[in-house]
Amino acid sequence: MATGKRRKRSPRFLEIAVEAGVSPSTVDRVLNERGSASDRARQNVIAAARKLGVPRILPSPAHALVHIDILLPDNRTPFYLRLRRALASAAAILDKRIVIHRRIVREPDEAALVRSILEPDYRRRGLIVAAPDTARVRAALRQVLDRGEAVATVVSNVGDTPGIAYCGIDNYRAGRTAGLILGRFARHRGRVMFLTGHNDWAGHQQRTAGCRDMLRETFPELRPDAAPFETRDDEYRCYVAVAEALRSGGLAGIYNSGAGSSGIRDALQAFDLARAVTWVTHELSDDHRQYLQSGELSMVVDQDPDMQAYSALRYVVERATAEPGAPQPVFSGSEFRVYFGENLRDGPYLPS
Repeated sequence: MATGKRRKRSPRFLEIAVEAGVSPSTVDRVLNERGSASDRARQNVIAAARKLGVPRILPSPAHALVHIDILLPDNRTPFYLRLRRALASAAAILDKRIVIHRRIVREPDEAALVRSILEPDYRRRGLIVAAPDTARVRAALRQVLDRGEAVATVVSNVGDTPGIAYCGIDNYRAGRTAGLILGRFARHRGRVMFLTGHNDWAGHQQRTAGCRDMLRETFPELRPDAAPFETRDDEYRCYVAVAEALRSGGLAGIYNSGAGSSGIRDALQAFDLARAVTWVTHELSDDHRQYLQSGELSMVVDQDPDMQAYSALRYVVERATAEPGAPQPVFSGSEFRVYFGENLRDGPYLPS
């Protein structure tokens, strides 16, 4: 009985695995794009399949999973909660091969933050981070940049680290704007006290410096504090500091670059019955909206966490997935907004 010419058998996963020096399960993940594999394993499998003449369209070596970290402090202020939501929302619409790892780092633990920056459990291609401006953080970020990772900072920039895209607002100009409103709205001459969330964050330093410079240049009747009081965004620390200043007398204004505003409001209600003190702060959170409407708070500078989130993700994803030699994306920062009682937007700051 005559027989036809036998078809050549296609190479099996086991043969490809032997040729590539990996396991058959790795071959399955790579060729069927079912999960993660290292770049080296992916390239070896595709090269082996091509050498053995696998009769199928092979995945592109350039289409490996792209791991990106988002590192944020364990700060529970409304701003950081909204920033987290914005980053999660933006990440949800990315291509499935972009793998986002969101990590929350305990705020005072600099060693844990540095480890998270330097020691991911996978081959990371990009990093988005909100971090204090310290020597150890700067050194860690420089190492990450030297490894070829794309890095963007949000909220606060980190100095002396060329190559990082800062996707936040110009905090110095925001502070100058706060100083301008304080000077124009002040009801009498006297002291302007500075409260700040964290002294080691560049954003807070720049806001305070901008406000102080504006007051000294333009409003000589106001006396800005030489250094801010660090509140660590704690309501009670805010209350104690403001209450003490009010009892001492001569307080004309308050500039808070951080959170803890309910403590400021409580102290003003208890010790500033004539509403003689002008108060300016940051972020259009729900409590600040209420204080603006009541007239207790004069102005809010809002840094638009949603725009920072989308801008940072776009920058890092474009950098991490760019072909060799392609033009590198650039980013020039986000714009801040100012709000008074008369131009408030509708809707809650933290939607349900």
